Amino acid sequence: MAHRPDPRDPADVTLNPLFARPGEARSLPRYRLGEQPMLPETAYQIVHDEAMLDGNARLNLATFVGTWMDDEARRVYAEAFDKNMIDKDEYPQTAAIEERCWRMVADLWHAPDPATAIGCSTIGSSEACMLGGLALKRRWQESRRAQGKPVDRPNLVMRSAVQVVWEKFCNYWDVEPRYVPISEEHRTLDGHGLREHVDENTIGVVSILGVTYTGMYEPVAKVSAALDEIQKETGLDVRIHVDGASGAMVAPFLQPELAWDFRVPRVVSINTSGHKYGLVYPGLGWVVWRDRSLLPESLVFTVTYLGGDMPTFALNFSRPGAQVLLQYFQFLRLGREGYREVQQASQDVAKFLAAGIGRLDAFELWNDASDIPVFAWRQAPGHSHNWTLYDLSDRLRQKGWLVPAYPMPDDLADLTVQRIVVRNGLSRDMARSLLDDIEESVRYFDKLTEPLPDAPRSSYHH
Repeated sequence: MAHRPDPRDPADVTLNPLFARPGEARSLPRYRLGEQPMLPETAYQIVHDEAMLDGNARLNLATFVGTWMDDEARRVYAEAFDKNMIDKDEYPQTAAIEERCWRMVADLWHAPDPATAIGCSTIGSSEACMLGGLALKRRWQESRRAQGKPVDRPNLVMRSAVQVVWEKFCNYWDVEPRYVPISEEHRTLDGHGLREHVDENTIGVVSILGVTYTGMYEPVAKVSAALDEIQKETGLDVRIHVDGASGAMVAPFLQPELAWDFRVPRVVSINTSGHKYGLVYPGLGWVVWRDRSLLPESLVFTVTYLGGDMPTFALNFSRPGAQVLLQYFQFLRLGREGYREVQQASQDVAKFLAAGIGRLDAFELWNDASDIPVFAWRQAPGHSHNWTLYDLSDRLRQKGWLVPAYPMPDDLADLTVQRIVVRNGLSRDMARSLLDDIEESVRYFDKLTEPLPDAPRSSYHH
């Protein structure tokens, strides 16, 4: 949501005389189009200088989104800026590469027969989640109508520690969200308490491979086993969508024996972010269904576009094709072993950081990065009443690091944690510097003789 214009802002954006060309205006309106054009070099300098005020993406340990690619990938990107992914008639090779990629992903996720699976690229994993949820809802509706039953009260079951996209899905598509609360004993959706939330109106269960709050995997096989028991008791056959935004591109390489994907029969669809641990610049997502029968035909449109007929079932129409080519570049560049090495390097750094933070008396680890290269910690009970993790987050921000602090959801809302996401590009040396800054900050805070004053805090929402 856009911010209201700040009345303290000057009415115009001013230009340094060194950057202005003879005859060009030295200022331009801040919130409306200027009257005259300017040279591209001048416009570049204005945009470049303003963007410098953003944080350093490499030091952003809050985001899961990739911030580094090879120079050759940058060349691929630059050569494909103008390709529209939806225009398959004009760019048939890009369309063919898109299909190759999602079939590779289907194979990576153990689809019984990748040749009969169906999938597509999306703008990001949020759009992919929407498509997976819509397919669950439509299949439930069609089954209910065939039985002459009402379809006006669908619900979707998930853990309370869920990414905001699932709240959006339920809000936008009139589905009741049913949140299974997390607790100290049950930190993820592990099947416990599922029976109280599932009924004949349940369109599906969302299991998350890499919870956004902490990075922990939800045990898909345990959730499936709990649903097996529910079906024995009630006859309800409830299927699973796996939101693998991060973990679906980590688990195949770091935990290949873990059954979370299409090896679990109840899993009908899986999504991931190509721009997270798929190692591609934003924004790109993928969604795959076990087989075509699980994607209702009523969701697929055939359209005539620029000279050709084509099926489409994405929410977005025109969208960049460049990121799809970047994903193909990474699949060719790395292969399975390359992905394993990159993800292992990230996890090694994450475990190094987790071990260092866990050794400090001020903290207790919530998890240790043994799933995806992400971990969270809390302040040790009783350590200090003079400072909080929010204060530590603010102090680290002063040093350039973005390490968010935030409350856990619902029943654990009184618990504040801090989280680090380790991505490709955060080296062991950088991690050592971060640990030094954390240790120095703790020493500084522990010398305080009274609590720090309350102040507006930077917000962070999942």
